[in-house]
Amino acid sequence: KKSEQELKDEEMELFTKYYREWKGGKKSDNMSYTNIPRFYYRLPAEDEVLLQKLREESRAVFLQRKSRELLDNEELQNLWFLLDKHQTSPMIGEEAMINYENFLKVGEKAGPKCKQFFTAKIFAKLLHNDPYGRISIMQFFNYVMRKG
Repeated sequence: KKSEQELKDEEMELFTKYYREWKGGKKSDNMSYTNIPRFYYRLPAEDEVLLQKLREESRAVFLQRKSRELLDNEELQNLWFLLDKHQTSPMIGEEAMINYENFLKVGEKAGPKCKQFFTAKIFAKLLHNDPYGRISIMQFFNYVMRKG
């Protein structure tokens, strides 16, 4: 028979072995786990100054990139001018409308920042019960202002 100390030692050995395997000491047969991207990073502690600075800098760069994607006032005015110029008759009351063909023409002329808004998906999203298959210029412009 084994003594109590030997049993505890054996138990600790087995625990350590299985713990190491669980932690990744031994490669698993299923390699798909290595392809799962990391999606959570803990926030740096107060004493991790370098990590805090890195986080602040990366956040600032991200916000700068996002702000460059936004349309400025001049670009919005140009977009409104192009939409108004390419409206498709007849108007519905006071509301100017645009068909898909003219919508694409405006998309070509509007510039690279606006290109993301001139897709079939967005046109279809804003298309309602117009008998001529058009969307409201005002609704589209408001959509651009909300999303961009």
